[in-house]
Order: sequence, then C-alpha cells, then structure tokens
Amino acid sequence: MANAEKTSSGSDIDEKKRKRKLSNRESARRSRLKKQKMMEDTIHEISTLERRIKEYSERCKVARRRLDSLESENAGLRSVKTWLSSYVRDLENMMATTSLTLTQSGGDEQEANADGDCRRRPWQQYALSKMATGQLFSRTTQALFYNYKQLPVQRMLDFDFLCGRETPSVAGIINPGSEGFQKLFFGQEEIAIPVHAAIEAACAAHPTADVFINFASFRSAAASSMAALKQPTIKVVAIIAEGVPESDTKQLIAYARANNKVVIGPATVGGIQAGAFKIGDTAGTIDNIIQCKLYRPGSVGFVSKSGGMSNEMYNTVARVTDGIYEGIAIGGDVFPGSTLSDHILRFNNIPQIKMMVVLGELGGRDEYSLVEALKQGKVNKPVVAWVSGTCARLFKSEVQFGHAGAKSGGEMESAQAKNQALMDAGAIVPTSFEALESAIKETFDKLVEEGKVSPIKEVTPPQIPEDLSSAIKSGKVRAPTHIISTISDDRGEEPCYAGVPMSSIIEQGLGVGDVISLLWFKRSLPRYCTKFIEICIMLCADHGPCVSGAHNTIVTARAGKDLVSSLVSGLLTIGPRFGGAIDDAARYFKDACDRNLTPYEFVEGMKKKGIRVPGIGHRIKSRDNRDKRVELLQKFARSNFPSVKYMEYAVTVESYTLSKANNLVMNVDGAIGSLFLDLLAGSGMFTKQEIDEIVQIGYLNGLFVLARSIGLIGHTFDQKRLKQPLYRHPWEDVLYTK
Repeated sequence: MANAEKTSSGSDIDEKKRKRKLSNRESARRSRLKKQKMMEDTIHEISTLERRIKEYSERCKVARRRLDSLESENAGLRSVKTWLSSYVRDLENMMATTSLTLTQSGGDEQEANADGDCRRRPWQQYALSKMATGQLFSRTTQALFYNYKQLPVQRMLDFDFLCGRETPSVAGIINPGSEGFQKLFFGQEEIAIPVHAAIEAACAAHPTADVFINFASFRSAAASSMAALKQPTIKVVAIIAEGVPESDTKQLIAYARANNKVVIGPATVGGIQAGAFKIGDTAGTIDNIIQCKLYRPGSVGFVSKSGGMSNEMYNTVARVTDGIYEGIAIGGDVFPGSTLSDHILRFNNIPQIKMMVVLGELGGRDEYSLVEALKQGKVNKPVVAWVSGTCARLFKSEVQFGHAGAKSGGEMESAQAKNQALMDAGAIVPTSFEALESAIKETFDKLVEEGKVSPIKEVTPPQIPEDLSSAIKSGKVRAPTHIISTISDDRGEEPCYAGVPMSSIIEQGLGVGDVISLLWFKRSLPRYCTKFIEICIMLCADHGPCVSGAHNTIVTARAGKDLVSSLVSGLLTIGPRFGGAIDDAARYFKDACDRNLTPYEFVEGMKKKGIRVPGIGHRIKSRDNRDKRVELLQKFARSNFPSVKYMEYAVTVESYTLSKANNLVMNVDGAIGSLFLDLLAGSGMFTKQEIDEIVQIGYLNGLFVLARSIGLIGHTFDQKRLKQPLYRHPWEDVLYTK
C-alpha cells in the first residue's frame, strides 16, 4: 500500500511539472509573438518615417529650384520668394523633427519583465507611428473653414497680420449649398476668400491647405469631419462642437490614427503656434494675444483639456517665461481626438520647445498615458503639470464639472491621484494651482541658467486696424450715415411703424389703412380716414382684363415669365393716361378751388393751355351710366367726412363739362383726388404745406399702384392656373398700312 501511494504521489508531481513546462512554453510563445508583433510595428514605423523624410526632401528640392529661378531684383516676385523661403525653412524643420523621431523609434528596444510581458502600452503603439510626431503648423499653414462664422475667421486673419504672415491662413470657406466669395480684412486690405459648396471641391481647389477647421453643429460635425479626414490633403482636423456622439468620435479617432492624421477636439477652442497660425477663436481677442506675446514664438509647449483655461495659462506663461511656442486645447469630451501625451510627445520632438506645461483635470485616465511616457523615458524635457479638480473631495457626492469628461469615476481618476502619479513619474507638480505659476517660472529660470534657452528678441507687432462699427461704438470715430429712415425701425425687439410697435398694431386690431397711414403719413389717422383708404384700394384693385395694365400683365404671364416680371410689366403702363391722373386731379382741383375759380373759368382756362381736365371723362361711362365706384366714394365721404369742399367743387366742374359732352363725367381718379384733399384738410392733422407736399410727391397715385397690384397679381395667377399659351395678336386686329 505504501509503495502504491508513493507511486501515485510521484505521478502527480510529474504531471504538475509537465503542466508547468507546457505553461512556460505557452508563455514564451506568446512573448515571442508579442515581440514579433512589436518588431513588425517598429519596422512599419521606421518605413513610414523614412518615406516621410524622402517626401519632405523632394518637396524641399522642388521649392529650392523654384526659389533659385526667381530674380531677387524683380519687385513683383519678392512676396513669392519670401513665401518660398519660409516654406523651405518649414520643410527643413519638419525633416529635422522627423529624423529625430526616426532615431528614437529605431533605437527603442522592447523590454520585457520577468513574466515576459511587453512593457510597451497600447498608447505607445500609436504615439509615434499613428500620429504626427513634430510640428503641426507653420507660418505657411493654410486652413479650410467649414460652416462660415465671421468673427473667428476674421480673428484668424487679424492674427496672421499681427504675425507678419505673407499670405492669409484661411485658404477657403466651405458652406454647404453655397458658392462665391466672402469679403474679409487682411490688415487694411479687403480680400475675397473663395466659398465652396462641398469639402471635396474645396480640397481640390486648395491643395496646400492641410488643416480643416470644423464649426459645424454637433449634429453634423462627425460626418463632415470624416469627409475631411478622407481627403488626402487634410492632415489636421479641429472639431469645435460640443456634444458629438461618443461612438462617432471613436470612429474619427480610429480613422485618423490609422491614416497618420490628427484630430483636435471635439469640444475644443483649437490650438495656436505663436507667430505662425491659430485655429478660430483660440487665445481670444487681439488684445489678449498681444498681452500673451503670441505674435512671436516662445520656448514653452502647452497642452490642456480646457480652452478657457488655455487662454488664462497663455497669459500666465507669458508673465514668467519667454512665452508659448505651441498651445493645444484637446477638448473636454470623454474621448478626445488626440490626448495630452500625444502632444507632449510631439513637443518633445520640436527643437524650439524647451519645456512643457500640462493642465489636466479630474476624470478619465488620459494623464496616466503621460505618466507612462515619463517613466519610459520618452520625454527628456522638463514637464510642469497640474491636474485641476482637487476640490472635488470636498463634496459629499460625485460632482460633474464643466466638461463631459470632468467627472471622477474612482480614486485613480481623482485629481490628487493623478498629480501624485505625475510627480512620481518625474513631472514637476506644484502643491496647488496657485503655485503653478511659480513652478513654471522656476523651471524656466533654471533652463536659462543652464544656457538651454536663448534670449528672444522682442518685436513690436503692427497695429490691427479697428473695424468701423466697433470704433463708432466706442466713440473713437464718427461716420456719416448713407440712408435716412423716418417711417420704420427694426433695431429693437420688434419692428416699429412710425414708432408704433408691431404687437400694438395687431393687439389694437388695426387694418391695412392704418398701416398705410403710419408708413406713408407717419401718423395715426382717424378711423374714417383709414377706412376711406381701404375702400379706395378695394375699388381700384382691378378693372378687368382689357385695360392696358392688365393686358400687359396677361401677355407677359403667357410668355412664361415669373410673377414679378408680369406684375412690373403691368405697373409700367400706369401714368398720365392710365391710373396716374389722381395726383393731377387733386393738384388742379385744389388750385382752382383755392383761387375761387368758377367751373367755367377753370375748364376754359385748361382748354386754352391745351390740357385735358384730369379726373373728368371716361371711355365707357356717361351721364346716364355713371361709374358706380365714384358714387360709392361720394356716399361714404358725405356720411363720414367733416367737410367735402373739394369734392363738391369737382361735382360743379362735372356739371359744366357734361353740358359740353355726355361722357365728360367724373371718373374714379377725379373722385379719389378731390376726396383725398378733403381727407387731408378736414382731418386737421396736416398743414397746408404738408398737403401741397403730399400732392406734389405723388402719394395719391401710390394708392392706385398699391391697389392695382392686387389685380395684376391675380391676372398673373389666373393665366398660370389656366396654362394659357403664348399670346399672339390676331392679324385682323391690325391695320397694315404704308
């Protein structure tokens, strides 16, 4: 029994040893596969970087050949030569940073711990090979601006001018569905920036523009950003909108990293390279940019999640150092397109940047990728860091701060834990946000003492011309107006007609006649006056299809023309012979009545002058067939007007003319003209001078134009509805003669 037990025990031990060997072999196999995969990634990374250096080198050669071909004494080519020189410098700088990255990438041996586990984290797999490794912007960088907003575009152009750029940084604007040009200012010069209807068209028209600034709303930001990323010319996409769906953002990040492109945002203000290029509203107003010395490059690279705090930190950095070289706000969403560590690793490869400042916030674990980079020795420049949100522990429950990602999901995501981890990894972490400025100053001063930072020559930025509107508002200048308006005002919460708010007009139940009294006569006339105006409009709206105005409109409509063309063709016939005699009737009746002329003296005097009496005579109506419209107007006036002196005078003139011919009756022009004189004089609201001015200007003909427009529009619609063909006048209705 004892021997059997020993044999069984020995077998168990052998089985355990065998399983352990198999496990070790499997671990070794997995480790080899990981190392092989990492080696393949490194080879691919090196190949990509070598290809990029070759591409930059070829571009540099082409640019230099073109530069050498330009004659420096040719004044017309100086600006081109200056731009090419700057372009060559930028290419050389990109080659230098790419070569530096290649050296670091090629010399990076993959270490393994005792368990055979590869130390290279997923974030490291992308940091070099899947994202830009150096400078994103330069003095020649140009952008395409999606969903036009006047202020941020103008701020970009003002920054360009402040920095002394030769060319504007905004190459084109994309407004879906519209094309043309948008006028803006580049310094004192007014320029026209092309507007394109589609992203593809804009990229094709501006192949040198490699930055896409997306001001679309959160609803369409993802789709338009993806369309931009798929364009071969676009390298950087900045998404300003907040609230972009996280699933869409993840797709954008995956596509960008797989294609070596950079996404800044969503929920970002953008970024800036001092003295070279800025995105949209980054750094705020021109005054703030000048205060922060962003018109020329400094030595500090800055990255933050918050756009608002970025503006504050630019000021802080400028106070205690030589200023910002490049600043990026990655955005406050849970899944930013690029991370804090992505940009710190970029900054580490830019020779002009001597130190970095990081401003993180509680929530998420983005800062830990920076911790890993510091531990792995990927960053060899001083990093001053602070994670805000330490006050969160003072609250009894979990608090959501401003950004979507600013919410602690556990102890590791707290500001205290992140600050401690950054400090342990080698970053310079102050004791509080208030001490951050001192920490930045001490770090910079140390670099100066070590001779690592060269003094920067200060320059005086040019004066940005102030817009006329803001200068007028601040009382700095005064400018004459070009238009005077006394009848309406649309500057308040609602339009006003002659000082009467629109809501008041509706609430009081006023009609068209009241609106005409306000807009034409600048006062509220009595109800009988406005009612008379409305009656005139109704009675003169139309007079059948045979009168000249209606005929013209019908012919034009049947020719297939639009409403406005048809209406205008009819209105153009209004004049002394058709509908335009109201003013003349009022003018002559008033003059004769005021001078106490008898009907005989008035009519015979007009006859001697060779002038027909306006308002008298009709082609159809006669003594026995009076115009019903005239009778209705006279009846209303006798019942409602305080005085009908001018109308009665016109009636006596009609009696005299009827003694001469049966058709010399008062027509509607004469009735309206004489009664309007009674309206103006009897209301007591107009002076004699104002009445003369109203008649002289042509107010009364305006009534006929307004009224007849209703009928002409009706005739247009009638012909369109009936689908009438092109009108041709019949031969038998034409007298052909020599």
